[in-house]
Amino acid sequence: MTKLSVNINKIATLRNARGGNNPDVVKVALDCEKFGAEGITVHPRPDERHIRRSDVYALRPLLTTEFNMEGYPSPEFIDLVLKVKPHQVTLVPDAPDQITSNSGWDTKTHLSFLSDLMETFGGAGIRTSIFVGTDIELIEYAAKAGADRVELYTEPYATLYPTNPEAAIAPFVEAAKAVRSLGMGLNAGHDLSLVNLKYMHDNIPWLDEVSIGHALISDALYLGLQKTIEEYKNCLQ
Repeated sequence: MTKLSVNINKIATLRNARGGNNPDVVKVALDCEKFGAEGITVHPRPDERHIRRSDVYALRPLLTTEFNMEGYPSPEFIDLVLKVKPHQVTLVPDAPDQITSNSGWDTKTHLSFLSDLMETFGGAGIRTSIFVGTDIELIEYAAKAGADRVELYTEPYATLYPTNPEAAIAPFVEAAKAVRSLGMGLNAGHDLSLVNLKYMHDNIPWLDEVSIGHALISDALYLGLQKTIEEYKNCLQ
């Protein structure tokens, strides 16, 4: 079964817009778990424009499902991950001022850097995942680096899906087959939504986890959080 991990960054963005603690990031995370999410994802960025380091520390002892921390492996991020020890760390090649992740790693160029990180996090008992595109060679280098999983960057799929779903999914199916043949686990995320998630899952049913934030939180404004999580989980049946 493919797990749904809810990225709660947008909840923190809303809170930070006014200060204070409304909405309560920790309460929303716990509600997501209560409503059926199998995981919570956070992406603490250096400027703390959404998730703050204090949120990460507050969440860790209270969550009962899987905790996934994603981010660029700066010294500060590495230190935070090793102190908090989430179940999974997902490494993305983001610049500090980037609005959102918009590409996968060049795992060939950064093989030595990523290999050292896989050893560091793996030695701490943290499952590792590297954010990648659909280039098979770069997926192979993620395996060479020692990653437990990769997370496929799915914005290209989401962009093409409305006009040509078959063409949109094709490179992702091939990439997913390569990941499976290399013995790694498979995650996916970025711009997945109620519009396109079921089709991806139908074509790649061995996905371990999808991480969804922006679309899910936006849908919750209309459907409510509980109903929204139910609808996303229905796409993964």
